[in-house]
Amino acid sequence: MTSPSFESRLARAKFRAWHRGTREADYMIGGYFDRYHAEWGEDDLVWFETLLDYDDVEIMAWALKTQPIPPEMQGERIEVMQKLDYVDIPR
Repeated sequence: MTSPSFESRLARAKFRAWHRGTREADYMIGGYFDRYHAEWGEDDLVWFETLLDYDDVEIMAWALKTQPIPPEMQGERIEVMQKLDYVDIPR
């Protein structure tokens, strides 16, 4: 069995990012995906796939800086998420 291609993994990540279960998490995580995925390499996608395995409450708390970030998720990528400048909430 062959591994999924980078493109198919991106498509799956997009779906998972935009179907979290709450509108707030969809906008935060899906918005992050939409804004940054075009510039991702393998390491970035692996990080995002790992992020998607966490609960929405945890991810949102990290982005809002209200909960400590686990070591494997720390770094530039989560710092970019914490800016929240990519969230576009339709009216």
